[in-house]
Amino acid sequence: MIKHSNTDTSLSEVHQSVDTTGKKKGWRRILSFLGPAYLVSVGYMDPGNWATDLAGGSKFGYSLIWVLLMSNLMALLLQGLSARLGIVRGRDLAQANKEAYPKYVNFALYLLAEIAIAACDLAEVLGMAIGIQLLTGLPLIWGVSITVLDTFLLLYLQKMGMRKMEAFIIALVAIVAISFLIEIIFARPDLGEIAHGFIPSALTDEALYIGIGIIGATVMPHNLYLHSALVQTRKIDRTDAGIKQALKFNRIDTTIALNLAFFVNAAILVLAATVFFKTGNSQVASIKEAHRLLPGFLGDLAPKLFAIALIAAGQSSTITGTLAGQIIMEGYLSLRINPWVRRLITRLLAIIPALIVIIIYGEEEVDALLVLSQVILSLQLGFAIIPLIHFVSDKKTMGNFVIPTVTKIAAWVIAGILVFLNLKMLTNEATGVFMADAIFPKIILSFLGLLFLTLLVYILFFPVINKMRKTGSIQIHPDMNAISNLVIPKFNNIAIALDFSENDQKLLAFAIGQGNENTHYILVHVVESASARLLGPFSDDFETRKDKERMDWYVDQLQQRGFKVNGHLGFRNRAREIVRIVKEFNADMLVAGAHGHTGLKDLIYGETVNTVRHELKIPVLIVNVYA
Repeated sequence: MIKHSNTDTSLSEVHQSVDTTGKKKGWRRILSFLGPAYLVSVGYMDPGNWATDLAGGSKFGYSLIWVLLMSNLMALLLQGLSARLGIVRGRDLAQANKEAYPKYVNFALYLLAEIAIAACDLAEVLGMAIGIQLLTGLPLIWGVSITVLDTFLLLYLQKMGMRKMEAFIIALVAIVAISFLIEIIFARPDLGEIAHGFIPSALTDEALYIGIGIIGATVMPHNLYLHSALVQTRKIDRTDAGIKQALKFNRIDTTIALNLAFFVNAAILVLAATVFFKTGNSQVASIKEAHRLLPGFLGDLAPKLFAIALIAAGQSSTITGTLAGQIIMEGYLSLRINPWVRRLITRLLAIIPALIVIIIYGEEEVDALLVLSQVILSLQLGFAIIPLIHFVSDKKTMGNFVIPTVTKIAAWVIAGILVFLNLKMLTNEATGVFMADAIFPKIILSFLGLLFLTLLVYILFFPVINKMRKTGSIQIHPDMNAISNLVIPKFNNIAIALDFSENDQKLLAFAIGQGNENTHYILVHVVESASARLLGPFSDDFETRKDKERMDWYVDQLQQRGFKVNGHLGFRNRAREIVRIVKEFNADMLVAGAHGHTGLKDLIYGETVNTVRHELKIPVLIVNVYA
């Protein structure tokens, strides 16, 4: 289930799986590069964006469109930097962080990244559940619960390959875009007033909170990790000309995809401003309230399109969120985990707070939770953006592709704006806490604020403080030293886990191949009949007798061939008994079989191998008996 990664490639199962180095020319060559940014763009139009855009449009009209535009421009630059890191260095942001910072800092950055993904997934869970409720009438609490099932959709898409996954995501994005295009046509907004909304204006405290939510929903920290890995799914020519071409086509990909995301977000905000704010319904800040009122303004088709688009947005976002989680876990921890397990963990972390809010406070608080999730996302931005800017500004690792001074200045201005807005919002929110009489919340808030600022300052000035630190390719593997002192182990006690089938011959052959003339072989088989599970070694049913006969026959046959062998039967729990016998007889290697199952069978049959492997401290040789 879980293993330490033995590769330094990001998303190794699809790394360089799309070849762009062939003889394709013209549009076909360009199209081979297009795709990663569309997977990234879905995070810019997920249900969390809907909540902030609806709140902004219904409460403040068109006046926050400039915030959306600013967010999109920020996203274009930052996602471009992320893609550049992946293309030039062949490293995703998590791997680059692991190289640059000490372990304790990386652990803090990892936790913050996981919090960001959980907040993002919370928005997706709530959005999909609301969409299902609006379309079918299913209670929200049930809608939240059944979102677990999309784990299986992700598994299916991953098996189909990267290009088909991208096509599926693009189809969902098209559903969202077309739905809102139709709704905007129905709404017929005033274009002059929309244009006026692009002019920056001062923000009240409430507008600032919504504005930061919009920024957090647009420029998402996990998308920076995601983009730096997805561009590596393309196999490119590693010459300067090939890298320059890849950067150019990915810039086109990013521009198209993120402008489409901007259109969707602007459409939601304009729709809310036209239909609600302009009609005096400025209190409409929730997705469900918007859906309820739409028929009165735009007809019966509008709410159906609204719900369908919401489901499509949530479903597409959930896929990319899982990929981002995989990248972060593998990059920071060098730990790989089965996609369905990763998806299930992430989804449960989102479902639990959603269910708590619904059960305790009711469905009316769900939209406030959506906006809060986007504010949490925004608070994580500095911890992703600042390292990213440092990395792409480093001449030693980026070479000829280090970012120019103008881009560097723009990137630092964006980082400064985001950090300033977040600090201002935190100050505003903290004021209410410190005005209250309770002491404990003040202590907790002060402690968290201090940690937040300390970590932020540390990563900001780390390159200066640690100027003498060696930089270069991420060191997942140790330095290459001479292997003249290589010690070849000799195995004196080899245990063999048998299943008493035609596979045993192969297992015995591999085990004997690892031994020597003095090796003692320990045959292990676990009886799994109903009687054996109940009575253990006191079982005397037909299966137990037959298993004992087979074990004695194996021992006799091998001893006749000159091998030192004894056999042992275990009972009840398969994995636990194998571990017990191996430890009891001091085996220094275990040979076990893997059956090459996939899907549900892998969950059932693979459990023993994984459990045994993690319980033992000795080498475990896994033989694919069907290979």
